[in-house]
Amino acid sequence: MTRLLSLLALTSLGAAAAPTPPPLDPTDFALLPWWVVPNEPGIYEGVAECGFNVIMLAEADDLDDLQRVGLKALVTGPNTHVGDAEANLPDDEIAARVQGLVDATANHPATWGFYLRDEPSATAFPGLGRWKAAYNAAAPGKRCYINLFPNYANAAQLGAETYEEHLRLFVEQVNPDFISYDNYSLLEGNVLRDGYFQNLAAVRAAALEAGLPFWNIVLGNAHFNYIEPSPASLRFQAFTTLAYGARGLSYFTYVAPPIGNYRLAPLDQYLNKTPTWEMMREVNLRLRFIIPTYLQYTSRHVYHLENPPTGGETAESKQLPLTIAGGDLLVGEFDGPDGRSAVMVVNKSLTSSSHFTVTAENGGTINIVSPFNGQETGFGGEQLWLAPGQGSFLVHVP
Repeated sequence: MTRLLSLLALTSLGAAAAPTPPPLDPTDFALLPWWVVPNEPGIYEGVAECGFNVIMLAEADDLDDLQRVGLKALVTGPNTHVGDAEANLPDDEIAARVQGLVDATANHPATWGFYLRDEPSATAFPGLGRWKAAYNAAAPGKRCYINLFPNYANAAQLGAETYEEHLRLFVEQVNPDFISYDNYSLLEGNVLRDGYFQNLAAVRAAALEAGLPFWNIVLGNAHFNYIEPSPASLRFQAFTTLAYGARGLSYFTYVAPPIGNYRLAPLDQYLNKTPTWEMMREVNLRLRFIIPTYLQYTSRHVYHLENPPTGGETAESKQLPLTIAGGDLLVGEFDGPDGRSAVMVVNKSLTSSSHFTVTAENGGTINIVSPFNGQETGFGGEQLWLAPGQGSFLVHVP
C-alpha cells in the first residue's frame, strides 16, 4: 500500500506540471527524421512535438515555417545534390551553385547547414571535399551533411577494400563536420544482423581519431524483411547508439514511402500518424531529458557483459572502477567533469526485462539521470530494472 500511495503521489505531481524537455541545438546533438518531410499543414508542428530538432532536404520556401515551430534545417536546392556527375564539376561551377543556395538561405535563422549526398562511394570523396570547401568559404559556420554506407555494403559500393578504409578516406578527403552513417539491422523475428555493434565501434573509432562527432541512422519503419517498429526496437537502437558516444540520431523514415511493403513509419503514406509516432516521441523525450547531462561526458570505452559481438570487448576490459552485474547488457563508459564518470547501461534484449546492479569499487555515489525530468537522483530500488532495449545513464560522483 505504501508503494502504491507513493506512485499515486508521483502521478499526481506529474499531471499537475508535466516537465518540458530543454531546448537542444543540433550542433550539440541532432535528432533528425530522415528524408523528405512535406511542408503540409500541421506536419512541421508534429515533427517538433515528436522531439526532433532538425530536418533535412528543406528548401528556401520552408524556412519561415520551420523557424515558427523551432526546427532547424539542412537545406538543398535544385542543382546542389552532389551526385557522381556533380562531384566532378569544375571548381567555378561548384562555387556558383553553392553561392546561389547560400544567398537564398544562409542568413535565415532556421538554416543550420546544407545537404550534399547520401551513401557515396569513396570515388566521389574528392569531389565532395571540393563542395564542402566551397560551402565553408561561402557560409562559414554552417554544416554540410553527407551520409555514409553501413558496414554491410560491398566493396564496389564502398569504393574501398574495407569499411575502415572507406571511413579513413572520407575523413581525409572530405574534411567532414561529422560522420553520419546508416545501419538497419533489426530483422523480423527479433533477429539482430551480425555487424551492428561492429559498425558502431568502427565509426566511433574513426570519429574519436579525427576529433569528430558521429550520427547513426536507424530503423523508424518496416520494409523488406526488417522488423516492425516497437518500443523495444526504438529504445534498443537509440540507447545502443548513445552508449557508443554518438552526437546524433536519425530515423529512416518519418513518412512511409508509397511503394512496396513500407509501413509503420511515424506518418503513413496518407500523412496520418501511426502508433510509431507515439512510440518514437516517447523515446525522443527520454533522450531530450538525458542528453544535457550526457553532453558533459566524453566516450571512453564500450564493452558487453554477455554475448559480445565478434571483436567486441567483454567486461574484463572495463576501465572505470564500477562493477556492473546483470544480464545481456551493453555498457558505455564515459569521462566527465570534476572527477566524475558515467556509464550508459543498455538491455540488449528485445523481449525480456533485465535487473542489474552497479557498485562503486572506490566508494562515492551512483546517481541516475532521470529520463522524465533530467535530474540526477539516487540509484536503487525500482531503478534497477531495464525494459527491453532500455538504457540508463548513471553518474558516479567520487
